[in-house]
This record gives sequence, structure tokens and C-alpha cells, in this order.
Amino acid sequence: MNIHEYQAKQLFQQYAIPIPEGSYADTPEHAKQVASELAGNGWVVKAQVHAGGRGKVGGVKLAKSLAEVAEFSHELLGKRLVTIQTDSLGLPINSLLIEKIYPIKRELYLSLILDRATERVMFIASNAGGMDIEAVAHETPEKIISVAVHPAAGLQGYSCRKVAYTLGLKGQQIKALEKIMHGMYKLFVDKDASQIEINPLIETDSGDLMALDAKINFDDNALALHPEILAMKDPSQEDDKENEAQRFGLNYITLEGNIGCMVNGAGLAMATMDLVKLKGGFPANFLDVGGGTNVEKVCEAFKLIISDSNVKAVLVNIFGGIVKCDVIAQGILAAIEQVHVTIPVVVRLEGTNVEEGRALLTNTGLNLYAAEDLSHAAEKVVELAKAVA
Repeated sequence: MNIHEYQAKQLFQQYAIPIPEGSYADTPEHAKQVASELAGNGWVVKAQVHAGGRGKVGGVKLAKSLAEVAEFSHELLGKRLVTIQTDSLGLPINSLLIEKIYPIKRELYLSLILDRATERVMFIASNAGGMDIEAVAHETPEKIISVAVHPAAGLQGYSCRKVAYTLGLKGQQIKALEKIMHGMYKLFVDKDASQIEINPLIETDSGDLMALDAKINFDDNALALHPEILAMKDPSQEDDKENEAQRFGLNYITLEGNIGCMVNGAGLAMATMDLVKLKGGFPANFLDVGGGTNVEKVCEAFKLIISDSNVKAVLVNIFGGIVKCDVIAQGILAAIEQVHVTIPVVVRLEGTNVEEGRALLTNTGLNLYAAEDLSHAAEKVVELAKAVA
């Protein structure tokens, strides 16, 4: 789960990570009031969306007067922001972060992630932070260092000093960075985060370090332990279909193709999408109905799939283990009739009572095709999707 920058900075405050003075606003009047309470020579108006790259597309504006704060707020609020990390529709701007402008001497990069290869929490740092950090990683990777944290020993001082020296920090700055890194690590562990990113971590003209930006992702599987984090969820920043799927225990991710894929099991979903691509098709979604498939779940899955106007055919790939194939077939037939599915549906069943299940799907009078194996099913659904298109 993602949260907004202003929410991330509220958490930073709780863990003694220095941030700019500022506050949330959701109307131009509110933004102007916030700015008026911040002493300084200018303000930054930041669109709050769950995507990076805002500064490159007008989502971050520098205001020199309160009138400009109100003007920029009016321009941003209610609009959709399209960045390199969104689709072509972008994300809605429903709130802003208004902050004081600080003199910046240098922009650094600091993040904390879970590295699955080493099974460690790992700090990533660079003295070339800012909007082009992706280019730095691609073109000059030697400017980026990583420091793993041993889970038993925790974050040690020598690790902090290694990062500090790499960033070119001296004297009290080293202690300041150590405090920031300990705050990040404690926040990461306490709240079951999956990523914490500060880009940029700035050095001001006076030598102070400050988190100018903040991004935190959380492990969805741990949200039940953190109701205070779950309360920060903003459904407007997420796909409507994905939110609807969660209500019924379905795992759904929207893609850009025209073939709906309904399976039971994440591994099976990946294999199904790979084979569809191999046969020349394009998956429209990742939809996992889970191991305990039933008629209600299948119905809701079909509703989600056909609500996407781009979908021209559906591939159902189910392995009957806990639930028998004949029961699954009955559920598919009931769902197709109940939801009034008119586009072609290809079904591949395997597992317990597979012959009985396939028999039920044969000669139904519906726009439904029973396949004997996954390769044949993928070929058939790609053929049907192309014919409909």
C-alpha cells in the first residue's frame, strides 16, 4: 500500500527525521492560509498523488506570493496528473502539500528497501539525488552504494558512517545522518514497510540535512496489524476494479491487453499470462480467484473482467485441487449465465474430476470453448480475441 507524501512526512516526524515546515491543504483558500502561517520568502505547492515524476510534469510549483499559492492550487486541485509512473489517464489531485522553500546546497538520495536476494533490509544511497536518480542508476551505477543491515545486529554505527562518507558528509552531519538512518530503520520495522525513500535528502546552505521528499510503501499482508496505516489508504489513487476485487477476496491487477485471464493461484496466473503472450496475445488483467473458488467469486471475477471494454475474450485456467473440477465447471456456467457474458470464453480445467468438469462445459449452447490443455487454450483465446477485434 502507498501513502501520500504529506502522510509519509507525518510519520517521519514521529521518528525524528527532519522535514520542511509545511502542511496539507485541500482547497486554494486552505493552501493560502497554510502558506501565510509559514514564515519565509516563498513556498512550494506539491500535488499529492501516488506517483513519482511530479516535478517534471508541473505537479510541483514554486510560489513567490500568497496569490500565486492560491493560483497554483486552483490549477492543480481537481485535475489529473499524468507522470512517467501513471497510465495515460493519470491520477486525481485531491490534496496538496504546502511547504517553505529552503536554500539547497546539494541533493542526495537515501532509501531503505527489502532486498530479497540477500534476505536483508538494505540502505541505498547516492550523492547524486534528485529528479534524475533513475538516470544515475542506469548511466553511472558506481555513484550508488548499498549497505545491508543484519537482522540480529540491527543498524550499526559503522554502516551509517560508511553511507555518510560516501555522501561526502562531515562533522555533525555524520551524526545527523545516523539519526535519520536509525529513524528510517525503526519506522521500517515498526510499521512493516516495504520501502522508504527520501529523494532528495537535501543539504541546506547552513549544512543541515532534511527530507525534502518522502515516499513509503507498506506490506499489504501486514496491514491488519496496523489500522493507523490502513486508515491512510486513499482509494481514489487506486484502480476501481482492484478495489472492488479486494472486497471479494480476489487479487486483480489491470493490464493493457484485450484477453481477460481468470485463474486460481498466482503462479498459475503468471504462467497463463506468459503463454498468452507467447501465442501472440495480450493479457488485460491478472485475476487470481484463490484456492477456494466458488460461484460467488467466479461471478464477481466475470463482472470485473467484462467491465473492461477492452476485453474481447476470456481465458479461464483453473486447477481443481481443494475444489473439484466438476464443481468449478458448474460455477463457471452459473456465472456466465448470471452475469450475461457475451464475449467468447475459453476454459481449461485440470485436476480432480477433470473429465466430469469438461463434459459439463461441452455443448452448452453458450459462447464457451473447453480446451484440453493450456497451450491449446491460449491459442484458442488469442484467435477468438483477434476475431472479435
